[in-house]
Amino acid sequence: AVVTGANKGIGLETVRQLASHGVTVVLTARDAKRGSDAASKLHQMGFPNVIFHQLDVLDPASIQNLAEFLKGKFGKLDILVRKGGFLVCRSHSDVMKHTYEKAEECLNTNYYAVKNLTESLLPLLQLSDSGARIVNVTSLRGELCRIRSDDLRKEFAEVESLSEEKLDEILKRFLRDFKENKLEAGGWSLMLPAYSVSKVTLNAYTRMLARRHPNMKINCVHPGYVNTDLNWHTGPMPVEEGARGSVKCALLPNDGPTGCYFDQTEVASF
Repeated sequence: AVVTGANKGIGLETVRQLASHGVTVVLTARDAKRGSDAASKLHQMGFPNVIFHQLDVLDPASIQNLAEFLKGKFGKLDILVRKGGFLVCRSHSDVMKHTYEKAEECLNTNYYAVKNLTESLLPLLQLSDSGARIVNVTSLRGELCRIRSDDLRKEFAEVESLSEEKLDEILKRFLRDFKENKLEAGGWSLMLPAYSVSKVTLNAYTRMLARRHPNMKINCVHPGYVNTDLNWHTGPMPVEEGARGSVKCALLPNDGPTGCYFDQTEVASF
């Protein structure tokens, strides 16, 4: 398994729980020291089956380096858990002070980086003996009901007619409305707009990917309101509970669901 953004929080706990099931886990993080320290901590806890590898999901060369490492060491990949996120704001007071540049960065991190990493690792995932598992960690903010426009909701909901090109067009439209201060007129979510649309798009991409690769189990998971850095430690749930949904989807049986949205450990409506 590969778990991204895994040097702390839900990602680290996901690694621990997968390792406790006997899975060999590649813990990845952008910061090499933090990632290495996290892996060492798990070794001390009795999990020698955790390996650290540096990964910057925004750097194509770093993604390629990881793919080559996995190919050389394992020859395949069974599980990809895409954990990590960019919320645009750094504090409560900054929530509504988004800039266009930060909105772009949010979309790049939460959607385009996920897509680029997944596409790069798909050749290895396709070599999995029993069909791979892909888990994209999403958010409550990505539920379709958060979008105010009926037309926009329909565009995202009709997965049969969706394509990556169409998603690109929708995101370009969002950025244009963002730049022109027309989010309300465009029908977008007004609460954490860039974060919300990035997660809606991630959910749509997950469904598209599941249709494209029916032999795999590909789902997205809202972990719950977990106590992490991303929400300034305001969440009431411990990371042990927050990781359960990702771990469940990573270890789904061959007759398990695919192309679904999990609210924690239960299938829910997009």
